[in-house]
Amino acid sequence: MKVILRQNYNTLGTIGDVVDVKDGFARNYLIPRSIAFRATEGNLKALEQEKKSLARKEEKVVQDSEKLSAQLASVSLTITMKVGEDDKLFGAVTSQMIADSLTEKGYTIDKRIIELEEPIKTLGIFEVPVKLHSKVTAKVKVWVVRE
Repeated sequence: MKVILRQNYNTLGTIGDVVDVKDGFARNYLIPRSIAFRATEGNLKALEQEKKSLARKEEKVVQDSEKLSAQLASVSLTITMKVGEDDKLFGAVTSQMIADSLTEKGYTIDKRIIELEEPIKTLGIFEVPVKLHSKVTAKVKVWVVRE
């Protein structure tokens, strides 16, 4: 039986793929769980319309992300930390602290999209990547200074 995938399925393919599977697998597993639906002419036309709609929405999201990326490129954050001997920080600058500083500046950014490889533990100027979209990454300048 030919079916159209509604979700990504590891062994079969991605959304929108038309795949040939055994009848029982389609009727008893894929179709009841809304993973796929039958590949009829009407469903294929509906799928094409849905793909066009998703492409338009995706393009709008990418454009909005690029606009926000341009705004974030001009943002400079200053985070004050207590410092011990040899300019070592007591604690570290984390993605949560950066997200809070961005919120104070008026940008609502989730801490999970701030890509710190490891917390910042020294004084200085750092370029921190913020992954706004799979295609768009912004850089935010973070100044870590002594309190």
